[in-house]
Amino acid sequence: MNMYNWVDNLISQKVKIPMPILSFPGVQMLGISVKEMLESDEKQAQCIKAIADEFNFAAALGHMDLSIEAEAFGSKIKFDDAEVPTVLGSIIDTEQDAQNLVVPEIGAGRTGVCVKAAENAKKLITDRPFFAGVIGPFSLSGRMMDMTEIMVKCLIEPEITHIVLKKATEFLKKYTLAMKNAGADGVIIAEPAAGLLSPAICEEFSSKYVKEIVDAVQDENFIVIYHNCGNTIPLIDSILSVGAKAYHFGDAVDIGLVLEKMPKDIPVMGNLSPAEHFKGGTPQSVYKATKEMLEKTRGYNNYIPSSGCDIPPLTPLENIHAFLNAILDFYS
Repeated sequence: MNMYNWVDNLISQKVKIPMPILSFPGVQMLGISVKEMLESDEKQAQCIKAIADEFNFAAALGHMDLSIEAEAFGSKIKFDDAEVPTVLGSIIDTEQDAQNLVVPEIGAGRTGVCVKAAENAKKLITDRPFFAGVIGPFSLSGRMMDMTEIMVKCLIEPEITHIVLKKATEFLKKYTLAMKNAGADGVIIAEPAAGLLSPAICEEFSSKYVKEIVDAVQDENFIVIYHNCGNTIPLIDSILSVGAKAYHFGDAVDIGLVLEKMPKDIPVMGNLSPAEHFKGGTPQSVYKATKEMLEKTRGYNNYIPSSGCDIPPLTPLENIHAFLNAILDFYS
C-alpha cells in the first residue's frame, strides 16, 4: 500500500473516516484478560481483528502498551487482568548506570510477541492499513530513569539523559524496523512525556531523537504518526520538525487551536477524552461530546476524528458506536 497516497486520501475525503486509538477493548469481545492478550501474539492479532470487524475505521491499530520497551531493557512491570501494564521503579540513576545499560535485541521481553502479533494482524486485516505501536525515546527513557529524575537530569546532568536517549533511540529504530519487516504499514510513536517539556528542552531531548527514528524507517510504504497527549500547543514547531506524516493529539489541548497552528496538508488526529468520555460516559454523552469536538474542527479538511489517547480496556462498546454515529451524522 502506498501510504503517502493513503495520507492524501484522508485529507481529500469529504466524509471523514475516524481513526481512534482502539485495540484494548477487544479483550471483552474475546472474553479474555488484558494480561492474557499481551502475552500472546495470536490473541493480540485476534483482538485487533475483532475491532476491525466491529468498526469501520480508517486503520487498524496495535496496542499502545508503553511498558513493552522498558521491560526489554530490564524494567520491572506490574501486570493486571483488566488494566494496561505499568513500569515499577527505575533502573538508571547514575552515569555509570547509563553507561552500563545494554541495548536489547528484538525478542527481549515481549518485543518478539508484539512483532509476531503485527505479522499476524497484517495477514488477518486486508481492507485497511495496520499501524503498530511503539513508545518514543524520551518517554522510554523517563520510564527507565523515573519521570521526576529525568526532568531534573535534563537540567543538571544532561549528559546522563543523552546517554540513555541514544541507547533508547538505537533500540527503537531496530524495533520499528522489525515492525516494518513484519508487514505493518506504519507505527504510532507515543511520546507523551515530551508534553511536559519547554520547547527548547523538547527539541534537545525528544524531537531530534524521534526524527532519527522517522528518518530511518519512513518511506512511501511505511509512515510514522506522532502521538503526544500532553500540553503540545507551545511545542508545535518542535513536534513538526520530526517529519512524521500525521500527528495525533490528546485532550489536554483544544483541537481547534491545534488545527490553527498545524499545516493544512498534514493530517491532525484527536482528541476525545478516553477516560472521561469513552470509558466514563454514556452513549448519549459521548455522542454530544463528539459533536462538540467536531464543531471546533469545521472547515479543516486535514482533521481526522479520533480519541485523545488509547481507549482503555473494558470501555463499553456502545460508547464507541456512539462516537462513530456522531461522526457519520456530523459529516452527512
